Amino acid sequence: MQKFTVQKRGNLRDFTDEHYPQGSFALSRLLRAGDVRVNGVRVSKNVPLEAGDEVVYYTTAKDEERVFYREIYRDENILVVDKFAGVNSEALAEHLFRACGAKFIHRLDRNTCGVMCFALNDEAEKQLLAAFRERRAEKVYRAICFHPFRRKSAVCAAYLVKDERAARVKIFDEPVRGSEKILTEYRVLEDHGEYSLVEIRLHSGKTHQIRAHLAFLGNPVAGDEKYGDEVLNRKYHVKRQILVASSLAFTLQGRLSYLSGRVFSSSFSAALPS
Repeated sequence: MQKFTVQKRGNLRDFTDEHYPQGSFALSRLLRAGDVRVNGVRVSKNVPLEAGDEVVYYTTAKDEERVFYREIYRDENILVVDKFAGVNSEALAEHLFRACGAKFIHRLDRNTCGVMCFALNDEAEKQLLAAFRERRAEKVYRAICFHPFRRKSAVCAAYLVKDERAARVKIFDEPVRGSEKILTEYRVLEDHGEYSLVEIRLHSGKTHQIRAHLAFLGNPVAGDEKYGDEVLNRKYHVKRQILVASSLAFTLQGRLSYLSGRVFSSSFSAALPS
């Protein structure tokens, strides 16, 4: 059993996704079984929540043992982990804050797996946030993308507009009202005709940038249900984007300078289901 107090208005599914990874994995089953209670009342569907509500999940020992991240590196200043696909970054951050006081630095999309870092003290938080803000954090991604690429490598510029209501973004060749310029670099590592293994580096970090920009270029990420190719997703039986934050490295100063140049790598690989 796990008990939480709601801090702001929302709904049960979003609250679970953002606060309780094991509960998120098991939520549909828990609702069917009546194993979620809101203010002492069993619920069987997604319901509205208000600040101050108490949510109790009657998860099993097996649910609680389900792994949703692996530790890659830890010292007195930082914690680096491998996030599993299907885990909301905010939920992982909250879990790690409760477990060891870890401070949230950056996020990955829920269905993107791979390397994330957290600060373990105020000075490390300041240094890491500055590194991301000043582009001194080098993030490398790998993905399976559909359709042949026109070029084997390129740095591509475009313009991105957020559509908050639809929870997606739109990409344009030219600046439009409300747009932000993006730069996405890719390199094809393996070409298999209908799909490729691709390495991606971001020279700007915007919401859904990789997925939306690659789809705009005609090479959607395999398994992407928002920007992807539905026909090929079905053909290759992929329901979750095959996108991995494969490595992370920093150029750091002061207290964290000893970490400069060190590369933290994910254990996950980008591959189609066998």
